[in-house]
Amino acid sequence: MKKSLFFLLLFFAFTTKAQYAPQWSSLDQRPTPAWFEDAKFGIFIHWGLYSVPAWATLSNADGFGSYYSEWYWERLNNSKLKIHKEFVDFHQRVYNGKPYQEFAHDFKAELFEPSKWADILENSGAKYVVLTSKHHEGFTMWPSKYSWNWNAGDIGPRRDLLGDLTKAVKSKGLKMGYYYSLYEWFNPLYKTDPDKYIEERMLPQMRELVDQYEPDILWGDGEWDKPTKDWKIEPFMAWLFNESKVKNHIVINDRWGADTRSKYGSFYTTEYADVSKVKFTRPWEECRGIGESFGYSRNENLEMYSSAEKLVHMLVEIVSKGGNLLLNIGPRADGGIPVIMQQRLAEIGAWLKVNGEAIYGTRALADAPKVDNVFFTEKGPDHYLIATDWRDVIETSWAKKPKKVSMLGVDSPVKFEYKGGKLRVIAPHLTPKTNPCQYAWAYKIEY
Repeated sequence: MKKSLFFLLLFFAFTTKAQYAPQWSSLDQRPTPAWFEDAKFGIFIHWGLYSVPAWATLSNADGFGSYYSEWYWERLNNSKLKIHKEFVDFHQRVYNGKPYQEFAHDFKAELFEPSKWADILENSGAKYVVLTSKHHEGFTMWPSKYSWNWNAGDIGPRRDLLGDLTKAVKSKGLKMGYYYSLYEWFNPLYKTDPDKYIEERMLPQMRELVDQYEPDILWGDGEWDKPTKDWKIEPFMAWLFNESKVKNHIVINDRWGADTRSKYGSFYTTEYADVSKVKFTRPWEECRGIGESFGYSRNENLEMYSSAEKLVHMLVEIVSKGGNLLLNIGPRADGGIPVIMQQRLAEIGAWLKVNGEAIYGTRALADAPKVDNVFFTEKGPDHYLIATDWRDVIETSWAKKPKKVSMLGVDSPVKFEYKGGKLRVIAPHLTPKTNPCQYAWAYKIEY
């Protein structure tokens, strides 16, 4: 009996020992939970006080990011930028120069219905959602005790927006994550005593998020102001991976210090990138808006919005390279999702209902052939060929003769020829009524 107790205690001590040390070299040994690589498609949501003015210049005078409406407050105060005057002139004309902080009273979210949002998100085919819990303005979307009178519970909606959406999203079986900005532009404590800000606001607030809402993703940003050591992030991540309630399934991105991007994290991030040039061996994620802004911008024009076709093609290419697409929507201040964004999500969802088998749970095909506008994925023994334009015949080099080729959404088998290491796939005869989808067509190759 004593011997059995000894081994039981030894087993307990071994299994409860901290597995990951508070250094990136150790933290990065943790495997990325498979659910993230399987998911492939997520929805980013930028929603906050910046959704009230909902405006950004159409000029790109300062380079990348000029179109971002969520940077409205910073642009008003950054006189070094050429676009500063455009923001100031707009703010003076429309709001008579009132303090940005007063937008908290106008951010009412009176049309916000979490269940309706969850329906829209589920129907898009997305498998996870990432909400801006706190952007660089510092306003939190949950009633954080570390952000008195500058949170959605104390002012404005007077509601736990983050908590309500989390419940609705998780009820659909989707994963839920939170974007969190490490720094805050105009927080007096951050500007005067950043170490105290980190110890008394940032770190406790992130822990509050994890403890109260149990996210599947923690998506850092605003990291560029300091190196990771100054942010004191590594000890927090050691707690997250070793002790927190979400230690077994949470994933983190790579934005945790000026020296961490594309270097540390469960996955790497790109932003409005030319995805054809992205090359990562680690899991990665491209984030971008449907338009040019993350936050809703009333100043955007139709030509600035990507078509559903473009977005589906982007998703296909990213997945074929082993990545995920985190596609952003920007709700209005009243809590409504702009109809054009709803339409784009519905169209992507319709395509995924037919072709999701070639997307979800797949991996990039090693040594994939290079064929213009044709992309490849694999899942177990099966391979998938996805053509982003219609072709009567697709020819490609291929290592092994298939037993069967079929088009997803079409019942009858597809004719093919295999000879001398070349595969020739003959598209089925389709009519407008029998065409299973638009934008791209996926073939399943079985052995």
